[in-house]
Amino acid sequence: MRAAQMQKYSKEIQLEINNVKIPEINNHEVLVKVKAAGVNPLDILILNGSIRMIADYDFPLTLGNELSGVIEAVGKDVVDFQVGDQVYTRLPVNKIGAFAEYVAVKDDAISKMPKNLSFVEAAAVPLTALTAYQALKDVLNAQPNAKLFIPGGTGGFGAMAIPIAKSMGLYVIASGSERGRSRTLSIGADEFINYKEENYAEVLSNIDYVIDTLGTNEIKTELDILKPQGKLVSLKGLPNYRFAVENNFPMWKKMLFGLVGARLDRLAARDNKEYHFLFVQANGRQLQEITCLIENENITTSIDSTYTFDDINKALHQVSTGHSQGKVIITF
Repeated sequence: MRAAQMQKYSKEIQLEINNVKIPEINNHEVLVKVKAAGVNPLDILILNGSIRMIADYDFPLTLGNELSGVIEAVGKDVVDFQVGDQVYTRLPVNKIGAFAEYVAVKDDAISKMPKNLSFVEAAAVPLTALTAYQALKDVLNAQPNAKLFIPGGTGGFGAMAIPIAKSMGLYVIASGSERGRSRTLSIGADEFINYKEENYAEVLSNIDYVIDTLGTNEIKTELDILKPQGKLVSLKGLPNYRFAVENNFPMWKKMLFGLVGARLDRLAARDNKEYHFLFVQANGRQLQEITCLIENENITTSIDSTYTFDDINKALHQVSTGHSQGKVIITF
């Protein structure tokens, strides 16, 4: 089979398409013939070595974190899936490789695809939807009627996070460029802030939760708009001691991340607020709940562009610009 692989960490976006063996599955795995795969900023971070302290990989490495496809074989202990099932997944962190014609994946990391989505649309869901789900439920323990702010909420993440947040009864405010306003409001946002015309720090206060998608430079301002005891979870900030403990990292990493995230923890603690860092994990059970929500609410995904597998490097370049309006997808 063909697979798009990296040979080392590099600032250059240049994957090689190589011929490799189709993976063999164990008793709890399924073999998926990949139909489409989502291309994400996470892939760029893995490629350039930015997250080595969280997840370090051996080379050559087949890149890619999420996919949709059809099951071609099942291990003897797999009970909930069968050959022919249309499935999608955020692959386990320690076993990525969505940019390939076939993938072996553990059965507890997959879900059947939503019936209302195509393979291309479904491939845009797992990473962003699980990130939103885990941020809201596992980290924030978000409560109904609370106010949630998502800065930069007009992209692929917001397209999933906003409907999930609304299904939990939250009041959702998002910011972004004006061209994202109508779609953001149409999928459930209660308020929209055009960041070029308004400064959210001047119009928002007493917010219960913030999901940060912008990174470290913005976190102090985001913390300032939270009410006391408010919580911020960052997808692009710095890992901290709490994150290391929650992920059962060894003591040396706990100490290191404790130092790295200390300034943000101090900023948050000043007003009895909480700073959290999230690195999304594979979870088939949660993905199944997301599937039900997508079907029941007829949620659609936001697709920026699609590329063929041969154009994987073009797709990665498109994501690296940061200007995608929705997900970039490669098809097989």
